[in-house]
Amino acid sequence: MSTRPSLEIAVRASAVLGEGPTWDAAAGRLIWVDILSSRVHGYDPATGRRTTLATEQHVGAAKPRAGGGLVVNLRDGIGIYGADGGFDWLLREPVPGRRGNDAAVAPDGSLWAGTMRYDEAAGGGTLSRVGSDGSPTEILPEVTVSNGIGWSPDGRLMYYIDTPTRRIDVFDVDPDMGAAAGADGPAVSGRRPFAEVEEGAGFPDGLCVDADGAVWVALWDGAAIRRYAPDGTLDRVVELPFPRPTACAFGGADLTDLYLTSARVGLGASAPPLAGSLLVIEGAGQGLAQPAFAG
Repeated sequence: MSTRPSLEIAVRASAVLGEGPTWDAAAGRLIWVDILSSRVHGYDPATGRRTTLATEQHVGAAKPRAGGGLVVNLRDGIGIYGADGGFDWLLREPVPGRRGNDAAVAPDGSLWAGTMRYDEAAGGGTLSRVGSDGSPTEILPEVTVSNGIGWSPDGRLMYYIDTPTRRIDVFDVDPDMGAAAGADGPAVSGRRPFAEVEEGAGFPDGLCVDADGAVWVALWDGAAIRRYAPDGTLDRVVELPFPRPTACAFGGADLTDLYLTSARVGLGASAPPLAGSLLVIEGAGQGLAQPAFAG
């Protein structure tokens, strides 16, 4: 079950808090962020070209937009960058001591964006659905560290992590229930544990779902990523050369390469050389095409 596959260095970096890898199919590049350095990075594996976009606030996540550009989960809300690089706020709702964290685009093109307090106070964050027009719907109040979000291949299940719980939870997705309640978009219900990370194995952080419906999750302070089968059983552990992997995503032209982000924050002089870099496991599995934000 435990393996050491061939890890390649995609981008050697010293990210303070690397996060949120996302394959931008239209641009043929991997997008990832360094939250605490306020940077959005781009990497084209075909050419090796790298780009960096500086944001004015800490940036928890960046996702491609259908019309070009990016949607970003910032300290004070949701912003959009046009294809020309111009910036506008889509939803601005600052809360002192709170920032945006992980986010994901749902099959319907909406952005599901999490927040957390800088001091990680219990219940200080939320998970919200943000429509293409910026209209928010709070899905979960009183979250502590809102993290990994993903959907099953058929879109009927949503996976979610509130890191201190040590759980990956799963929800049922019902498009009709949302419409019946007057909501703009599908509703989720039936929250229940999908898998739990045992004491001493680290904390679940970012996740992605592959074409088989299995869930891959990065283990903060666990020096590993795990793959859980669709029934929640653990079937693979990949050991990593740094203690703080943060998230994973499939990318490349055929979506078979698994990209991993990592962090150096809190490690000090003991940080391993590759901590903060973007790594890739070529041919790790088959990923799912990710939708772009509709706004």
